[in-house]
Amino acid sequence: MLKGKVAVINRLGLHARAAAQLVRLASGFQSKIKLIRKDNSVIADAKSILNVLTLAASKGVDLEIEVEGEDEQAAFEAVQKIFKNGFGEL
Repeated sequence: MLKGKVAVINRLGLHARAAAQLVRLASGFQSKIKLIRKDNSVIADAKSILNVLTLAASKGVDLEIEVEGEDEQAAFEAVQKIFKNGFGEL
């Protein structure tokens, strides 16, 4: 299992389009990918748009990611990259 932190840096936060982008990315991997918002104890499956939207992650929110599975390294790096790139909105 790999764990790390990501920050929501795009102006609109993890809104519907960004969440859909994340879900499409996560669904391409076999590994389980979880996003955890520590400040309100919400845990989301990154492969579910409804779960991701329940995070209500606006700009500046830090999320913890947990990835476990056969392709966990590639999945972990891909999720970190999409957050670093601000979902293409920067």
